[in-house]
Amino acid sequence: MANWIEHTLDRSRWRPQRQVIALATLGLFVLIIIGALYLSQSSAASTLGRQLEDMLAERDELQQENEQIRGEIAILQSMPRLQGRANEMGFVPADAADIRYIVIDGYNPDTTSAPIEIEAEAEPLPEYDETFGGWLQQQWDAFRIQVEGFTTRTQAASGQ
Repeated sequence: MANWIEHTLDRSRWRPQRQVIALATLGLFVLIIIGALYLSQSSAASTLGRQLEDMLAERDELQQENEQIRGEIAILQSMPRLQGRANEMGFVPADAADIRYIVIDGYNPDTTSAPIEIEAEAEPLPEYDETFGGWLQQQWDAFRIQVEGFTTRTQAASGQ
């Protein structure tokens, strides 16, 4: 019996040390998890930052290309360029003898007229006289028609 008491007392001496080791191990695991979360978050933030930098660089490049294309369009639409191209196609400047006027009956070029304002007649709005009971009856009738159509199709499909 004395042996058993000594054995129990020996075990109780190690219990606080085991608790300290367990708590230290648990704390270490918590620190590792927090560190992993921090690294994951900072990695995601740096990845997003890099993607943002790439997109900004692509935007700047596209804006530069757009400006270059606008410059090319301006050069192609310049009067000397257009006149040279028209001459290449066989067009020549018109003389007074080359101009022909078309006479339109009833048109007076000396008068200036204000734009004609056309008043559109507004259609009267339909009068709202539906009641909740009437709306409910319409819904019920539509549902009944659907059910009857479904029943008819089902009976026709089964051969009744």
